[in-house]
Amino acid sequence: MKFLEWLNAFLNKVLLVLGGIAVLALMTLATANVVLRIFYAPIRGTYEIVSFLGALVIAFALGYTQKRKDNIIVDILTERFPVRLARLVDTFAYLVMTIFFSIVTWQVFVWGAKIWRTGELSETLKVIYHPFILAVGFGFGVLALTTLTDFLNKILNRKEG
Repeated sequence: MKFLEWLNAFLNKVLLVLGGIAVLALMTLATANVVLRIFYAPIRGTYEIVSFLGALVIAFALGYTQKRKDNIIVDILTERFPVRLARLVDTFAYLVMTIFFSIVTWQVFVWGAKIWRTGELSETLKVIYHPFILAVGFGFGVLALTTLTDFLNKILNRKEG
């Protein structure tokens, strides 16, 4: 369990750093494009690149956000439950999330592999974009790993994080 938690923390930190780099690149590109538009020389394909980078930013932040419990939680109903029932509901929710995000990871990788095999290119810049799809799949995989560690911590009655 210690190794799983270490791996989860390590992968989330790596993806957080890569997501931060993607945000900086996205902001730099968007700002440069706006400035260059003033001189009638916009950067070709900016929308496409910003879209790819935005997908990376979101996917890479998923696991870290789950780990810190910074996501939106609506607990109007469950906050009134007895402690044991609330714990059971949380445990079940983590199990369902792990299964769901594992399926999402699998399907995103299937889609990325299909794009890779067919050699499909992006519309504007004609660049290969399957690496972005596979990176998003990896982000969802780390999210599934995070929910799995949360689930196991609930089962083992350990503090999360």
